[in-house]
Amino acid sequence: MSKKRIAIVEDSPYNRLLFQAMLEDRFDVVEFEDGETALAGRRGAAPDLVLMDISLPRMDGTEVLSKLREDETLRSVPVIALTAHAMRGDREKYLGLGFDDYVTKPVVDEASLFEPIDRLLATAAG
Repeated sequence: MSKKRIAIVEDSPYNRLLFQAMLEDRFDVVEFEDGETALAGRRGAAPDLVLMDISLPRMDGTEVLSKLREDETLRSVPVIALTAHAMRGDREKYLGLGFDDYVTKPVVDEASLFEPIDRLLATAAG
């Protein structure tokens, strides 16, 4: 069975390394340090799921999400917002903007990352 592919769009090298370490045993992980690189990389093999940092340089995660949703081949790929924004109402805000789920950083409990990934991948698989 081939591994599902997860794209991590995160500007912090430390966070990319952390997510890679958490995910690499179960998933094929590709990394992008900003939204522009991620959008350019979408022409490669499409990911099964995207973990998207919100606070990215030049083009924030909500802008990148909007462009992914405009792409017919990527429109249905689940995208999870990764953010340090954890104020009351932030979850609803990002879900309202079209993200499929929301995970706050720092991720201290791997289950808080794996639960939405597993659920969304199962849903996407039908």
